Amino acid sequence: MKDLRALSEEDLRRRIAEIENDLLRERGIAAMGGAPPSPGRMRALRTNVARALTVLSERSNALAAARSS
Repeated sequence: MKDLRALSEEDLRRRIAEIENDLLRERGIAAMGGAPPSPGRMRALRTNVARALTVLSERSNALAAARSS
C-alpha cells in the first residue's frame, strides 16, 4: 500500500489498467478451459486492483473534504 500511495494519480490509473489487462488475460485462459499457470494469481490481481481503487477513493474523499471545509 505504501508504494501505491506514493504514486501519482496518473501512474496509479496506469497501474490499474495494466493489472486489469493481466486479469482479463488470466480469465480468458480459464474460460477456454486451460489451467492457469498460477491459480492464486487471479485472486491476487483482483486484490491489487481493489487496493489501487481504494487509494484513489481515499484521495478523492480527502479532496472533497478539504473543499467543503
